[in-house]
Amino acid sequence: MTAEDVFSEHRRLLFSIAYEITGSVADAEDVLQDSFVRWAGTDRATVDNPRAYVAQIVTRQALNSLRSARRRREEYVGPWLPEPVLTSPDASGEVELAESVSLAMLLVLETLSPVERAVFVMREVFGFDHARIAETVDRREDAVRQIAHRAREHVRARRRRFTPAGDETDRVVAEFMVAATSGDLDALLRLLAPDVVYIADGGGKVSAARVPVTGATRVARLFAGLVRRPLPDMSVETAPVGNMPGLLVYSGGKIDLVLQLEIDDGLITGVYVVRNPDKLAHLGAHPGPGEAI
Repeated sequence: MTAEDVFSEHRRLLFSIAYEITGSVADAEDVLQDSFVRWAGTDRATVDNPRAYVAQIVTRQALNSLRSARRRREEYVGPWLPEPVLTSPDASGEVELAESVSLAMLLVLETLSPVERAVFVMREVFGFDHARIAETVDRREDAVRQIAHRAREHVRARRRRFTPAGDETDRVVAEFMVAATSGDLDALLRLLAPDVVYIADGGGKVSAARVPVTGATRVARLFAGLVRRPLPDMSVETAPVGNMPGLLVYSGGKIDLVLQLEIDDGLITGVYVVRNPDKLAHLGAHPGPGEAI
């Protein structure tokens, strides 16, 4: 197989690794480009496991990218959310992978150090052995085992319950879509958990809440207020985003925001909105807003 064939065969895996470590579609694509150059220059006759080898290259490049991004995010205006990615409906069948690219999980991973995050992704999500991970992150194997344990416990303590898509989720999304677009305050209150949180990422470039909004009443009133100021020529469609229920909102045929819903026991516990145009450019225009992973 050529270098291109190997990279193409494993591209979904490689993109997932890069995205889960960086939390950025743009950074993940840059990582893949840089990694391919390195892979193409490798003497492939010396490589006994091409899949593991290219994954190792991508992880190292993603780790470098994340370290640089962390410094930039210190100056970010307002809350920072990962870039939304569309996910194919069949991806939800791979429950562990589906959870790992959910926005809720990516927010938990943001609380890890770069090395902890890389180790967690390689070990817990993709099942690489400790020896391979140690070589990748330039640590001793016993140290990697400790890092993996610490990261796993950290994530376990902070992760929310992951709810795969199903009939109940579809019902909640459909009812929310009607209630939110009509400004039905009572219907919104029935759908929102008492401690629901609303987080919006505008990056200081468009209008968005600069601090999280918490509580069912405040979030419901926020949506009711938005209805009074609708986007021009607005249209809305549903789509799985990061294996979470999502709404793609367009204005004049151009995507304006992506909204993701976190649902638990039939109630919405989290509403995450990305409006920063830099984070939406890869989704394109309506229809066909982007390539699913």
